[in-house]
Amino acid sequence: MRSGLFSVSTNSAAEFVDITEQARQAVRTAGIEEGILVLFNPHTTAGLTINEGCDPAVRLDLLGLFRQLISKSYPCRHAEGNSPAHALATLTGSSVTMIIAKGELRLGTWQHIFFCEYDGPKSRKVFWKVLQG
Repeated sequence: MRSGLFSVSTNSAAEFVDITEQARQAVRTAGIEEGILVLFNPHTTAGLTINEGCDPAVRLDLLGLFRQLISKSYPCRHAEGNSPAHALATLTGSSVTMIIAKGELRLGTWQHIFFCEYDGPKSRKVFWKVLQG
């Protein structure tokens, strides 16, 4: 199998969930030695990013900085009231792409992959596809 999906459950209104192991499992499932892994998040109030994963304070700092960038006091017109979550999702984007070399993700020493929840808690999904290179 070279494509699939996995679930991500979030527990807070805003949080970064480390999904690095799920991405590694997708690569193992695909059985590809060389290629590219694409992760795609189909939700408009959540994102994906690659960033520092060893110090949990970085995730908290990013969320705090994002809260300062996107003001909840802005008079948004979107009736659901979650426009700040849509804006935050735009900042992080809906997909990430990684190189696979020797059957492993080519991540930097400190890099982890995060599902970025901005409108939780929710049950979400992430689609993955491995392309052989």
